[in-house]
Amino acid sequence: MRPAVPPALREPGFRLLVAGQLASTLGDLAYAVALPWYVLAQHDGPILLAAVLAAYGVPRTAFVAVGGFIADRVRPWTAMLIADGTRTAAAGLLAAVALHGPAQPAVLIPIALVLGACEGIFLPASFSIIPALIAADQLQGANATSTAATQLATLLGPAFGGLIVGIAGPGTGFGIDAATFAVSAGSLALIAHHRTDDAVHSHGPASTSTRQAGPAPSPPLTLRRLLVHEPVLLLMIATTVAANLGLGGLSEVALPVFARTTLHADATGYGVILASFGAGGLVGALAAARLPRLHRPLVVGGTLLTSATVLLLLMPATASLPIAAIDLAGFSALLAVANIVMVTAVQLWADPRLLGRIMSMMVLASVGLFPVSVAIAGFAVRAIGASRFVDVAGLALLLAALAVLATPASRRFASPPAAPAPELAEPAD
Repeated sequence: MRPAVPPALREPGFRLLVAGQLASTLGDLAYAVALPWYVLAQHDGPILLAAVLAAYGVPRTAFVAVGGFIADRVRPWTAMLIADGTRTAAAGLLAAVALHGPAQPAVLIPIALVLGACEGIFLPASFSIIPALIAADQLQGANATSTAATQLATLLGPAFGGLIVGIAGPGTGFGIDAATFAVSAGSLALIAHHRTDDAVHSHGPASTSTRQAGPAPSPPLTLRRLLVHEPVLLLMIATTVAANLGLGGLSEVALPVFARTTLHADATGYGVILASFGAGGLVGALAAARLPRLHRPLVVGGTLLTSATVLLLLMPATASLPIAAIDLAGFSALLAVANIVMVTAVQLWADPRLLGRIMSMMVLASVGLFPVSVAIAGFAVRAIGASRFVDVAGLALLLAALAVLATPASRRFASPPAAPAPELAEPAD
């Protein structure tokens, strides 16, 4: 018996999107292995690596703030195509430099600035493109399928990147990253060629009048007016901020320290921890793809976040690596389902004219706080220990989840009725 194909993958545009992003994620992970190996081979490598990462991170955060506006103006696939086309050239130049000589700050830092800016433009558009390609009743499954593909690439990518860099060197790893950006750009160009007609760019004009969190703002519709009239948007942004203040530092600082000091794990054991987190996310995404359309998605999302928090708060109580890995896998699975459910709810609720900018705010609330979260975690773990920091991060996530459940606007929030699938324009002759 042949396995069932997720309904969303029957849409040609969405198939192209998933294939391109799967390739691009594999390339990103090859880059993630190649960059430190290339830079750390030089004198003062750690300082240069920190400078390159900062040169990437600052423009990424800055351009996330405007990336959604660009996506709303030129359509998400166009914004993503411009970003990936530029990244193809930048990563290709980096490959050529790495194949012909050592790392030089004067070359690496400008390239990192370009790559970071393009990622900032790309991210909000990547969240607003799927609603333009998929019918409303398939949107949650499409988000889950896209997340599952990314999780699968994240599980396989580090080994793939390590093998390539180990055999052929960092320059080849950068070259593969450039090639996968080109694959993604090609898939986006095909989507643009079969682009959605303006009249059906969203789930239908009625989507703005079926939002359940409050009255529809009077034209002209602006993001500022939406923030004033719709408490759900502010709630979602505040929830994202509260959750990510702890989760970024938890994953990058507290978790490795906890594995080393409490679980007494070596590098292999820490790899098991990371693999369990990735596997849990993959299982959660696959589970979310099978969920029916939810009438009260924010209530379901808040309940899932609360359940995930319980598992996270139990983790410091164990000193067993296998139990901690199982606990973390469960946490990751519930977190993945909650994220997919809540992102889908926002996509369905938002006016399509503002979706890119709304996604910019959501992404900025998570990506923009990452450096802050990591910095806080560094000092906090040193002061109170990794186990206590896990407790603090868990409590922050719990408060965010309870805020969602306790707010009347989120309890009243209901998914709008399903609309027909967007029709695609005929290919040009």
